[in-house]
Amino acid sequence: MKKLWGGRFEGKSESWIDEFGASISFDQALAAQDIQGSLAHVKMLGHTGIIHADEAETIKNGLLAVQEKLANEELTFSIENEDIHLNIETFLHQEIGTVAGKLHTGRSRNDQVATDMHLYLKTIVQQTIEKIHTFRHVLVEKAEKHVETIMPGYTHLQHAQPISFAHHLMAYYGMLTRDQERFSESLKRIDISPLGCAALAGTTFPIDREYSAKELGFSSVYENSLDGVSDRDFILEFLSNSSIMMMHLTRFCEELILWCSHEFQFIELTDTFSTGSSIMPQKKNPDMAELIRGKSGRVFGNLFGLLTVLKGLPLAYNKDLQEDKEGMIDTAHTILTSLDIMAGMIDTMKINEEIMEKSTEKDFSNATELADYLAAKGMPFRQAHEVVGKLVLECTKRSTYLQDVPLEEYQSITPLIEKDIYTALASRTAVERRHSLGGTGFEQVTAAINKATAQLAGE
Repeated sequence: MKKLWGGRFEGKSESWIDEFGASISFDQALAAQDIQGSLAHVKMLGHTGIIHADEAETIKNGLLAVQEKLANEELTFSIENEDIHLNIETFLHQEIGTVAGKLHTGRSRNDQVATDMHLYLKTIVQQTIEKIHTFRHVLVEKAEKHVETIMPGYTHLQHAQPISFAHHLMAYYGMLTRDQERFSESLKRIDISPLGCAALAGTTFPIDREYSAKELGFSSVYENSLDGVSDRDFILEFLSNSSIMMMHLTRFCEELILWCSHEFQFIELTDTFSTGSSIMPQKKNPDMAELIRGKSGRVFGNLFGLLTVLKGLPLAYNKDLQEDKEGMIDTAHTILTSLDIMAGMIDTMKINEEIMEKSTEKDFSNATELADYLAAKGMPFRQAHEVVGKLVLECTKRSTYLQDVPLEEYQSITPLIEKDIYTALASRTAVERRHSLGGTGFEQVTAAINKATAQLAGE
């Protein structure tokens, strides 16, 4: 097959070389955007008189015919045509003949592919924002039902202090809110048109870049043609924001995996988000949570991969930049699916409230309550800390807990301790009394949920 760019060449490339150099196996995901960009470009060519109006109309109709075939899955992409641009142009030639060659006037594959990726990521980021919003809504709804559900709070994966389960969920709401903000802020750097920058230096044709940008819904154009064709910052930012979000999801997934284990039994995931074992009939595995935890690695890898491709890359376009698309498309698919699965898992999981709360009663997560109790009675906190630490050590030797210590023993340690100590040591009291701003106290958590509800409604 004759290459559309083959005039300079006498020899024919071998098929295995063509396969190595081709990108159509993955950039066919940009087919809709490529046609969209071409429709805007040909309209601009006709508008400026660079090609005749009847030619522009013919090309437009041809592109619409190709677009319809794409929608009906009637197109077969070819490695011989290398990439999505040459494949679409070949389909256009088949529809309308040689006049199709005029479509490429005043542009290059360099600005064409950049335009495709800007259009693609603009859509993906908007979808991501919507899915994060949905997931945040699920978190708030679940939190509303569990303000007074008590669970152990952890540091170093050790019982630290009892907290509200809703408070724990709202921590992830905060993370996801920041994720959504990052994606929203990145849109202004995606919403820029490189179309018309041509190969690197612009073009001699009297094109109207603002016109085509407006046709494509971009808010601005690149001011420098070299920058326009070589900029991949917007993809790096997308991959970075995706990596941060996936890191947040993996933290949550790790906890879900622990919580549904036999040792914890805090939650139970529905069958939809679980699988079984081929040999152990009792197993119910949290595979979807594990997959999200695992797939974060490929998202992180896509970020580092593109950073490595771009490191030291001279201006303007280089074939290395063909490696920018596969990781971007893979990451887009991964994060959108992960967000749907996370929202479904959290929305449908069963919370074992009694087990959660009981796990805070046979531990020393109320030790801080005793220290605070003594400090409130006038004992310096550092002294109170030491007193409680020694008492915890003694209890561990006797296999008892602070709430099991007789009042007489407490008062032999210090007369500051009175019979109300047992109320202070109760997990529910410990949670309820933490009213500092952002704390786990029920009133604070309810206020945080109300604020989040209003925030979601206003977005």
